[in-house]
Amino acid sequence: MQEVRLVYPLLAEQKNVIITTHQKPDGDAMGAALGLYHFLTQLGHKVTVISPTNWANFLNWMPGCEFVMDFENDREAAGKLVNAADMLFCLDFNVLHRTKNMEGILAEVSCVKVLIDHHQQPQVEAFEYGISDVSKSSTCEMVYDFIEASPFRQYINKDIATCLFTGIMTDTGSFRFSSTTPAVHRAVAALKETGINHTEIFENIYDNFSESRLRFIGNALLNRLEVLYEYNTALMAIPKKDILKYEIKTGDTEGLVNYLLTIEGIKLGALLIDRTEERKWSFRSKGDFDVNVFARTHFEGGGHKNAAGGRSSESIEENVQKFKTVIQAYEQQLQ
Repeated sequence: MQEVRLVYPLLAEQKNVIITTHQKPDGDAMGAALGLYHFLTQLGHKVTVISPTNWANFLNWMPGCEFVMDFENDREAAGKLVNAADMLFCLDFNVLHRTKNMEGILAEVSCVKVLIDHHQQPQVEAFEYGISDVSKSSTCEMVYDFIEASPFRQYINKDIATCLFTGIMTDTGSFRFSSTTPAVHRAVAALKETGINHTEIFENIYDNFSESRLRFIGNALLNRLEVLYEYNTALMAIPKKDILKYEIKTGDTEGLVNYLLTIEGIKLGALLIDRTEERKWSFRSKGDFDVNVFARTHFEGGGHKNAAGGRSSESIEENVQKFKTVIQAYEQQLQ
């Protein structure tokens, strides 16, 4: 995988460009995709953003979101666009299988592939150009860096800034995570100078949910929370019946795992959700406990040191029992 800066000369002539992200794109993935979309469109390229799946409704306000294609909704049309692409930008995922059913077509397409991502252990052999930097707060910060270092930095406008600010804000936990470096604040200052309304962005992301989601969270905290004080760990397992009862949609469980770390003394938070096709884990930690290693070792996952995910085809009961068994080996690390 060659350095991402070598992509700049390729942008001098008009191209068909596809931008994609991981399945169920969050604020960072969608923000990075749309920020890059607005930038490349200004350079005269024909650009299409294709999400592997649907996304949370609270992202629909973002500039350009109305043009994003859902691969699951129209695989034939999306497939034709990917096959006709001159360039493919893959944002906010490290391996192709994180695009779910798009994996096969992305692996086979012969166009130039570019990776911009901040997760560990990238599939570098799948990309001609790219950058993978785990020290970065978000892919949106990396897209900002990509634009800022280019000969076209003057094209950063309010729409680009709105999208990139959204991803930086969400992936830094509103600037409280340790990944919030001085460079993050410098980038945010530059984005603010375009005239974006950060209060409005915050409200669109965090104050834009249904009543049923709030009741779902209340039920989860009251009835699904288990605290394992001997391991400084909090565990929450959400059965499928809760998802159905409260009509939970894509994005409604966003941030739920973070509640677990608000308990005094808790160093590891683990959220398990019973999805239709599989069980999904979210892990968060404080300090030196590496949930990326933990997820990779035990739950077919990975991510960052203090934020990772996993999956399993076993039942929710089997997953909970497995978690309680394997956590015993980490007692000293969690003290």
